[in-house]
Amino acid sequence: MNFNQVSIELVRNFWNTRPCNIRHSIKPVGTREYFDEVEKRKYFVEPHIIKFAEFPRWNGKKVLEIGCGIGTDSINFARHGAQVTAVELSEKSLEIAQVRAKIYGLEDRIRFVWANAEELSQYLPPEPFDLIYSFGVIHHTPHPERVLEQLNFYCHSDTVIKIMLYNRYSWKVLWILMVYGKGRLWKLDQLIAQYSEAQTGCPVTYTFTRSQVLKLLKKYNFEINDIWIDHIFPYRVREYIKHQYVKVWYFRWLPHPIFKWLEKHFGWHICVTAKRINDNITLVK
Repeated sequence: MNFNQVSIELVRNFWNTRPCNIRHSIKPVGTREYFDEVEKRKYFVEPHIIKFAEFPRWNGKKVLEIGCGIGTDSINFARHGAQVTAVELSEKSLEIAQVRAKIYGLEDRIRFVWANAEELSQYLPPEPFDLIYSFGVIHHTPHPERVLEQLNFYCHSDTVIKIMLYNRYSWKVLWILMVYGKGRLWKLDQLIAQYSEAQTGCPVTYTFTRSQVLKLLKKYNFEINDIWIDHIFPYRVREYIKHQYVKVWYFRWLPHPIFKWLEKHFGWHICVTAKRINDNITLVK
C-alpha cells in the first residue's frame, strides 16, 4: 500500500471526525470533569508516557509538541512549568485542546498552532526549542521523513528529540494480521492502517523496525541516545469502550513478569530519544 499518495487533507478530515482519545470520557466534552477523566484514563492505559515525556524535566524550558491532539501531554508539560508550542493538523482537536488550556488556566503557557508538520516552517517560523516531542503522530502522515527534516529547523545544540513510532514487530501487528487479516500477510500494510486506531479506517499508518528507526533518524541528522519498546493493550475492547477494564483471558492468566517481557520486546510503541548530530542544515541560533 502506497501511503505516499494519500493527501494530507484526507488525513486531516479523518482526525477531525473523531480526535484521538475523544471517547476517553462519557462526561460532557469541554468540561473540567471530562478532561480530568480523559487524562486519568490515558495514563492508566499508557503509563509509559509519563516515563518517556519526563514532564518535570522541562520546567522553564521551551517545548515543541508535534501533534498535540486534544492536549493531554501539552497540559502536563505546561503544568510542570514548560513554555509549550503545540502543533496540530486537526482543527477539531486543536479547538478542544484550546478549551482545555483555558479551563486549567494554562492558556498563557501554551501557544497553539494549526499546521501540516510536513511543511512546518511555512506555518511556524524557525526558532530553537529545548525539547521536540511527538507521541504517536509522525507515522500517521504521508511523508514522515519530511517531518523529521523540518525538525532540524527548530533545534539548538542541546535540543532533545522524543518521538514514539509504531513497532512493526509487535503483538498488535500479529493480532491484526491473525484476527482481521486471517493471515493474509500480503495485505498487512492495509490491515494495519485499517485497524491501528480505535476509529477504524486510518488513511496512513506506518510501522517501523528498530533498525529502520535508527536509519531514518540518522538520515535526517539525528542520533539516537535511547530507544525502548513498550505497550501491549491487554483489555477486551467490548468492555473497554464501556469504561470497564477486563483483560483478555490469556493476559489474565499470564504472569506479570512475562507480560512485561512481552511488552519490552513486542510492544506497539518504539520510544526514541535523540539529538541532532551535524550542521548540514542551516539552523536557527
